[in-house]
Amino acid sequence: MSDRQVRGVLGTKLGMTQLWDADNRIVPVTVVKVEPNVVTQIRTTTVDGYEAVQLATTAIAQRKATKPAAGHFEKAGVAPRRHLVELRTTDAADYSLGQEVTAEAFATGATVDVVGTTKGKGFAGVMKRHGFHGVGASHGAHRNHRKPGSIGGCATPGRVFKGMRMAGRMGAARQTTQNLTVQAVDAEKGLLLITGAIPGPRGGLVLVKSASKARVKEA
Repeated sequence: MSDRQVRGVLGTKLGMTQLWDADNRIVPVTVVKVEPNVVTQIRTTTVDGYEAVQLATTAIAQRKATKPAAGHFEKAGVAPRRHLVELRTTDAADYSLGQEVTAEAFATGATVDVVGTTKGKGFAGVMKRHGFHGVGASHGAHRNHRKPGSIGGCATPGRVFKGMRMAGRMGAARQTTQNLTVQAVDAEKGLLLITGAIPGPRGGLVLVKSASKARVKEA
């Protein structure tokens, strides 16, 4: 792990809109609702071998938490939460159990990565799933227009290589969109307005965290 301080919050994707930047240009943004995240555990090098902070969000009824989870939250002194995430960061010692982390963790102009679960598309063919061109539409092509074509040799190698792009389940996978810019922060409503699109459907859970490969602007 690199030696760096990471900020992060769990939020809910509300949808997309647009706003105008300082140069009066329209910028498409995704709105993320950030309910207060609470610190439920602090990892230390001495005890755990690494430094990290665990955040939780979306309170649930006590009866809905499993006994191990209920005990974990009780130890932290907070009500049970539905979602948990752990962030590795070198400043974990600066946090305290029960501390709230809000949308104000990020400032306008910050560069972030957004992690979410993409929309599930079900079973998809190679043209939709991998962008294949497809087989010719005429000149003798018989019911092969959307098929993948050859997937390997016959006697040599006599098998299909691993990783061959074929039809299958598409979407519903964890995905990270990197180096997005926080265009605005509404601390009162707990909103982050982030440039561009982010993974997942409206209402989907997302993790907004400090960019791991932030571009350095040259002077």
